[in-house]
Amino acid sequence: MGKSKTSLKDVARKAEVSVATVSRVARGSSSVGLATKIRVRDAASKLGFSLDQTRRNKALAFVLSNREMLHPVHSQILVGAEHRARALGWEMIFLVFRYDLHSPWKELHLPRVAQRGDVFRGVILAGTNAPNLLELLAHKRIPSVVFGNNVVGEWKDSDYDAVYCNDILGGFDVTRYLQSLGHRDIWYVGNCRLPWFARTYEGYRRAMEEAGLPPRRSEIHSDDPQQVGYLAAKTLLERGESVTAVFAAHDAAAQGVYKAVRDCGLRVPDDVSVIGCNDSYGAMMYPPLTTIRSFPMQLGECMVDMVLNRIANPELPAQQLTMPMELIKRESCRSLPQVPESAGQVGTQIVRPA
Repeated sequence: MGKSKTSLKDVARKAEVSVATVSRVARGSSSVGLATKIRVRDAASKLGFSLDQTRRNKALAFVLSNREMLHPVHSQILVGAEHRARALGWEMIFLVFRYDLHSPWKELHLPRVAQRGDVFRGVILAGTNAPNLLELLAHKRIPSVVFGNNVVGEWKDSDYDAVYCNDILGGFDVTRYLQSLGHRDIWYVGNCRLPWFARTYEGYRRAMEEAGLPPRRSEIHSDDPQQVGYLAAKTLLERGESVTAVFAAHDAAAQGVYKAVRDCGLRVPDDVSVIGCNDSYGAMMYPPLTTIRSFPMQLGECMVDMVLNRIANPELPAQQLTMPMELIKRESCRSLPQVPESAGQVGTQIVRPA
């Protein structure tokens, strides 16, 4: 009689664990400790048995956290991720997850389907996330990659797989571009309590200080970017501040700036030049908006590659990738041949909407 094929039972015997434990390791269950997983996989390797052959599912979970489903940037990240996964023979499961960004990780509860290793094998995190969810996934040993630009709060990004668009450098570049057009009275509008605004402000601040100019910020504490742009710009214009250009670190915020400028009887770019960020719909604005492009579809593709690399090599050091941004020049900015240097001090105007 010929020798029978190796089975889960043989692997269990060699690893000195139960068949159920071997099955859980093969399914990618988070309930098995790391040391046990290593022992089981080592035993399977010595027997020439592939645990992956028992695991037929090839699916990833795309989790959109604390965001609207139709958000243009995150929707494009999803499209890019799904396209890349499908090209590699993987399926994508889409989940919307709203959770408290400030709760301890032990108090968070993942969607039930997200806890099943037999349904999916890795997580792509888009939307707005916090370190508590990253800690939860790490403790459950669920392979994941996060869109790092939108992580709220203090976190050690070197401990996690993350992709970024380089919005700090993007903020620096657009500010230098405005300076090259002769602008000196350049204001930043945004809500720097949110990481995607804080990062672009950092680039803006650096460019202003390197040029010997005072950074000027009109800040609105709101989650609505169009409201942020409108109220911040209208506040500084009605105060009579000297302003020839505005950097709004979101295309929707720039749309709000456009409205504020027009409501004050002024025109873009004749009176105020405006620059946005992310190029979600700047080409459709009037005049077409100068902005910085973030390539969200390519970010989604990279996130798939990164999480699949983590699934195949769970012991790898944490991976980080930063995608460059591109300045898209349109008609919302004009050059100022001769502008006197501003003598004002560094200023921040903060307004909270009623």
